[in-house]
Amino acid sequence: LPKFTMPEIEVFEYDRSDIVQNVANNLRASWGLGIQPIPNIVALMELKGIKVFRLPFNNKEVDALSFYDEQTGTPFVFLSDGKSNERQRFDAAHELGHIILHSDDVNVLQNMKEKENQADRFAASFLMPKDLFISNAPNNLSLQNMIHYKHYWKVSLVALNYNLHKLGLLSEWKYRANTIEFSKNGYYNSEPESVERDEPILLNKIIDIFYINQNCFN
Repeated sequence: LPKFTMPEIEVFEYDRSDIVQNVANNLRASWGLGIQPIPNIVALMELKGIKVFRLPFNNKEVDALSFYDEQTGTPFVFLSDGKSNERQRFDAAHELGHIILHSDDVNVLQNMKEKENQADRFAASFLMPKDLFISNAPNNLSLQNMIHYKHYWKVSLVALNYNLHKLGLLSEWKYRANTIEFSKNGYYNSEPESVERDEPILLNKIIDIFYINQNCFN
């Protein structure tokens, strides 16, 4: 199985205006991802040596969690099945942000609000790189166009709406109007036209090999 190696990400002085975004961009560069959408973030994390599991219960109170085993140098991520497929992708990127940004933090519980905010910003930047996100955004940001665009990046409408506003593509009024409409339509809990769930690849291959070996010896 792949072994995790903490990437050496250099952030220059001129990058520090948005250090979290630049760490996300530099990680993409380090992993050779370019700026295109990530088809399967769970499989990507597996291939980089991060162990990804799903929580064995449908708990809507727990989004995800992660920890870094210092003895083996292995990060572990647990995702909740109680979230939409889009939300699970964002949660995976959020936990990846904690691994990259906070694994060497000895005071785990200190400044948790800021760390959560950093992990959210990392996830948004990692899943939706700024340059391509802006250049490919529809001119007419109707709800249907936003649904089409969220399929391109495989993110939730809520995350898309927030990122469009953050990058100046949506006015404050339109951002708030969308927020109200999403809430009214239940889009915070149930994603419209949901994307396929990102599934692990290595685990499936291990199971296939196990069954092949079982059949060979029977």
